[in-house]
Amino acid sequence: MTATAPLLESYVAGRWYGAPDDGIPIADAVTGQTVVRVSSTGLDVAAMLDHARTVGGPALRELTFHQRAALLKQLGLRLMAGKDRFHALSRRTGATDRDSVVDVDGGFGTLLSYASKGRRELPDDTVVLDGPVEPLGRRGTFAGQHLYTPLRGVAVQINAFNFPVWGFLEKLAPAFLAGVPTIVKPASQTAYLTEAVVREIVASGLLPEGSLQLLAGSAAGVLDGLAGQDLVFFTGSATTARKLRSHPAVVANSVRFNAEADSLNCSVLGPDATPGTPEFALFVAQLVTEMTVKAGQKCTAIRRALVPRALVDDVVEATRARLDEVVVGAPGAEGVTMGALASLDQREEVLRSLKALRGVAELVAGDPEHFEVVGADPDRGAFLPPMLLRCDDVSAVEPHDVEAFGPVSTVLPYDGIAHAVELAARGQGSLVGSLVTHDESVAREFVRGAAHAHGRILVLDRDDAEENTGHGSPLPMLVHGGPGRAGGGEELGGIRGVLHHMQRTAVQGSPDMLTAIGSRWVTGARRTGDAVHPFRKSLAELRIGDSVTAGPRAVTLEDIEHFAEFTGDTFYAHTDEEAAAANPLFGGRVAHGYLIVSWAAGLFVDPDPGPVLANYGVDNLRFLTPVKPGEELTVTLTAKQITPRGDADHGEVRWDAVVVDTEGRPVATYDVLTMVAKTWPPAG
Repeated sequence: MTATAPLLESYVAGRWYGAPDDGIPIADAVTGQTVVRVSSTGLDVAAMLDHARTVGGPALRELTFHQRAALLKQLGLRLMAGKDRFHALSRRTGATDRDSVVDVDGGFGTLLSYASKGRRELPDDTVVLDGPVEPLGRRGTFAGQHLYTPLRGVAVQINAFNFPVWGFLEKLAPAFLAGVPTIVKPASQTAYLTEAVVREIVASGLLPEGSLQLLAGSAAGVLDGLAGQDLVFFTGSATTARKLRSHPAVVANSVRFNAEADSLNCSVLGPDATPGTPEFALFVAQLVTEMTVKAGQKCTAIRRALVPRALVDDVVEATRARLDEVVVGAPGAEGVTMGALASLDQREEVLRSLKALRGVAELVAGDPEHFEVVGADPDRGAFLPPMLLRCDDVSAVEPHDVEAFGPVSTVLPYDGIAHAVELAARGQGSLVGSLVTHDESVAREFVRGAAHAHGRILVLDRDDAEENTGHGSPLPMLVHGGPGRAGGGEELGGIRGVLHHMQRTAVQGSPDMLTAIGSRWVTGARRTGDAVHPFRKSLAELRIGDSVTAGPRAVTLEDIEHFAEFTGDTFYAHTDEEAAAANPLFGGRVAHGYLIVSWAAGLFVDPDPGPVLANYGVDNLRFLTPVKPGEELTVTLTAKQITPRGDADHGEVRWDAVVVDTEGRPVATYDVLTMVAKTWPPAG
């Protein structure tokens, strides 16, 4: 043990805590020198849970989604500005600069992505409404509305060693946005990089106290105190996932448990992707990338390369040629393109898995006994070369069951797309699969056949090659998880990831009650009207339920004919009396739906400059009853939802619009979206 190596601290209940013992030494993956010592001896886990629930949770729930999103944006920008310091430390985990872009920059970018989605897709409120109102009574006085509110517990994340930055930030972002505090337990091997980022977050003072805590060391006892409002997010082996999932507290309290575990992901080369095609080159390049980024230590890496039997030799030869160009060595050393594994123990684990695979497959590229290491001592660092195997016996179990969590992949032949689907599913559930083809029929057959066994499928060809983010890159806006062996859970997924941290509740009541609870006007609720047109009211003055009724305006045959000629919409229902009469839906000529909407706007719009800055859309437009010449139209416009924009001088107002005919029957319903100034006249 190196006596001068610092002890990694935990962040507990608002202060940094150092254990009283020497702890366990953690080695530099490249040099073997001790970087830090890790221990959680004496750490009060119960205090962490209590602090999260009683300090962090209430502080977060006081903020709206937009306020939380703004804090995530500030934090992401601050961390991104200092990323070079974290890149330098990341090298000690064995990561090259390319690897650090994936982990460090990817983590910071995830914060920014969630900040953006929170502002665009969530209300400036503390609850989320789920779907439309459900009428529950004939007279319209009783209805139901689903809504989401934050769970009043803590999100405990237990992470793997391979992504010490992205791995915790991709879980923190949706939890924070949902209003749920987080306790981070990183894998000890690379915890010093996680701790460095947490220190910067704490020093920034941007996040409310209690919203983030760090547990460096053993996770013993952290699950014991979990209750029904808590969540667990685990990344690691399927064996450990099963153990944690069956913990008595998790089972007894129905704790939400999300696992992202072992995954024998595959990449499939389409039959059309023969040598010389762009797709063949893309397949080989992607395979090599997935074998070498993070030294293959990615839960999304390609472990099985499924290739048409006739193309196996070509793929092996082309892949071997590209692997020969890979330079293994110390991150930062000149020419190095692949770094070390995270630890010597991890290297030994990969070699044990490789031995099992070599029992049924031939090693066709890379030799773990003889390879060159640039800029480092191969005996002290956790180095391995990228290794490609070939298994012609597709009935062998090992390629579909043994995961060598390192720079290892196996090429297997398939006979027809149905066979490729069968082999893909033998992974028993995967995080991601990819198909490289330019044949749309192949893509349709494979995706529809294999989707049940995958959390994500990338279809790669010459058309999306330039913009595609790669087989192994989870994206904040898409779910990250997979069925079966892959853990059966989902992380990320945009707003889906946020809602996982919230409770969906069905609320029943009168329209007025649902309007008050959900901050969105419900049909049948009170409308308020006064001498001031609602379009003359700024956001500071406007209230949900403010409305105006305008009309009537009579519809004439001349109006219909003029609109048809003026717009070019001469559909027979508007211009041919005999044909329109023969259609049982119309029974004669009727007005254009867009004529009705245009006239409605003419009826309710206040024409002079004012706080309504722009009409920028219409949602949920439905034409309900045909309007014939001679009918009179009346429109009622009601302020339905008001959403200020925190850093802008305006916000969004959603208006409920209902157009009725002479007999009061709705003929059109829709939402009008407007930008409205916060104050009028504008300040300054």
